[in-house]
Amino acid sequence: MINIKVVINVLGLLVALSGALMLAGLPFSWYHDSRDQWAILAASGLTIATGVVAWRATHNADRTAIGKRDGYLIVTLGWVVMSLFGALPFVFSGAIPNYTDAFFETMSGFTTTGASVLNDIESISEGILFWRSMTHWIGGMGIIVLSIAILPILGIGGMQLFIAEVPGPTPDKIHPRVKETAKRLWVIYVMLTLAETALLMLGDMSLFDALNHSMATMATGGFSTRQDSITSFSPYIQYVIAVFMFLAGVNFALHYFALKTRYERIWGNEEFKFYSAVVLIVTLILTVGLIINHNHPIEQAFRDSLFTTLTIVTTTGFVTADYEVWVTPLLFMVFILMFTGGSSGSTGGGIKMVRLLIIIKNGLVELKRLIHPRAVIPVRLNNRAVPSNIVSNILAFFVLYLLIFLVSSLFMTIIGLDFLSAMGSVIASLGNIGPGLGDVGPTDNYATIPHAGKWFLSFLMLLGRLELFTVLVLSTPTYWGK
Repeated sequence: MINIKVVINVLGLLVALSGALMLAGLPFSWYHDSRDQWAILAASGLTIATGVVAWRATHNADRTAIGKRDGYLIVTLGWVVMSLFGALPFVFSGAIPNYTDAFFETMSGFTTTGASVLNDIESISEGILFWRSMTHWIGGMGIIVLSIAILPILGIGGMQLFIAEVPGPTPDKIHPRVKETAKRLWVIYVMLTLAETALLMLGDMSLFDALNHSMATMATGGFSTRQDSITSFSPYIQYVIAVFMFLAGVNFALHYFALKTRYERIWGNEEFKFYSAVVLIVTLILTVGLIINHNHPIEQAFRDSLFTTLTIVTTTGFVTADYEVWVTPLLFMVFILMFTGGSSGSTGGGIKMVRLLIIIKNGLVELKRLIHPRAVIPVRLNNRAVPSNIVSNILAFFVLYLLIFLVSSLFMTIIGLDFLSAMGSVIASLGNIGPGLGDVGPTDNYATIPHAGKWFLSFLMLLGRLELFTVLVLSTPTYWGK
């Protein structure tokens, strides 16, 4: 049975924590005299108070263990309630007065999607913009992963939460204790964020802009402080962000091995090699295409191709070029990239490279079995046989992902979107990419989407961020049964 008291208790802590993090933007509010301090303080105070009340009301809950069912419910509801309260600074400050739009922007932030409804980002105050970027940074590594490093101190176990938050097929466990794993991941996350901030400031970015873009990059989110995203920044800054997008799309366990100089674990990782190969090959194809079809200078063609490939593959969503004006074959290649995603164990969304690699390997194995029907030929990854149940899980995930994409695209056309915009908005939300196609392309946003569509796309963001099963399992009678 589900331990409702424990669920409420943990959610209360998460809400209170998110309320406290809202205050991080206050120094920028005071420095720039942006006059959003009271809105931030009011939103933070209400959020913290609600969280503390929920936590105290259930303080006598049995916190000795959290079951798997509890974990799935906490993770899913955690994103929802944090988005519900996280929208308050936008509403209270008047930056996004409509609650539906504010919730959409917040869910987009926490799920690191980067889809926005803002038409004039530069007019938004610094404190609110910083909170907007903070939602990315919190969601990037996962507020649940952060919390499991803290909750055990309060007597709440974390293993089930880690399983629910990172449901990828081949999670690398850096340390046998989940609390230590979470700490190591967060140390790496912070180090990379600070390193990028320093490099961006060397390119004449202000501290405020550098911090915001670094948080968005490492979270593979894509919220920028500029309406034109990264387009107006220098080539140096674009290259720095491209490098860190690539790093953010790598399994964070490999960053840990790099710090420990265990490079053989990196070079021998098939997913990393596949991820790198996809980025390199697609970048070269797009570069040649831009030179031949659009007469781009070689360096600009390479830079736009590299940046676009990385921003789509890693599901970051920053923009330096309007890929919708490219010739159809190049645009179609970008569309295909929207069905990929970063590595497992990265902050990226999407299907994930390891799943695509195993699907390809399984297809090749099936061809061999046609020739040798009696042979036992397992699917291998990193020289180890992949259990058949994991292969089946990946195939089911892929089919379900495509089915959700098709049905959701149909729904979006029913509420008024054209064919291209419907498909673009759905894959951009489900894959946590941000910019899509048509009316939600790289030079547009989601402001014109009907309210029903915004709530539906918010659900798709959550579904994609938690990799389908974590959310969908809550809709099954088995989950709620004894």
